[in-house]
Amino acid sequence: MELILVRHGLPVLIQNEDGATADPPLSEIGRRQAELMSNWLLSTKIDSLYSSPMLRASETAAPLGEIKSLDVGYRDGVAEFDRDSNHYIPLEQLKEIDFERWQRFMRGEVDVDFPAFCRRVVETLNEIIYGHAGETVVVTCHGGVINAWACFVLEMEPRMFFNPNYTSISRFMISSSGQRSVKTLNEHSHLDGLK
Repeated sequence: MELILVRHGLPVLIQNEDGATADPPLSEIGRRQAELMSNWLLSTKIDSLYSSPMLRASETAAPLGEIKSLDVGYRDGVAEFDRDSNHYIPLEQLKEIDFERWQRFMRGEVDVDFPAFCRRVVETLNEIIYGHAGETVVVTCHGGVINAWACFVLEMEPRMFFNPNYTSISRFMISSSGQRSVKTLNEHSHLDGLK
C-alpha cells in the first residue's frame, strides 16, 4: 500500500496570552496551498483520507476530500506534539522574532518527550496501514508527524531532522510483508509560482 503524508498549509500566527490552547486556522495562503495540493493529487487514486483533528490539518484535508469525494477520518495520534501549546508561530516568522528559539527547533530541540510522541505517531499510522492493505491512503498532518514517521522508516533516532514545506507530499510504500520504504520526501512542486 501507499501512505501519503501531507503537511498542513500555512496557518495564521496565534499567541494566546491567557494560556488558552492555540489551534489556528489556515491563512489565505494556506488555503491556496491546500487547493494546489488537492489539484496536484487529482489524478492519484486515493482510497481513504485521514487527518489530524487540529484545525490547520483538517482545513488542509477539506478540499482534497471534496475533489475526491472522500470523507475525512480523524486520528488523535497524528496531532502535532505542540497540540496543547498556547501559541503557534510559523517557522518563517519564528526565525524573524526569536532567532535563538528557531535555531533550537531546527536542531531538533523540542520541549516534549519526542520519542514518546514518535511512538504514538508510529502506532497510529501502523493502525491505518493495517486497515488498508493494497490501498492508497492520504493523511493530512504536521511536520513533527512526518519527521517521526520518516525516522521510523529510515531507522533513524527519533528527531526533527528536516522542515517539510507547507502542503508538501511525502510518499511511503508498505509491502505485503511489512517492509516500509520512502518513495518521495517533501514534494512541493505544486507550490511553484505561489507568492
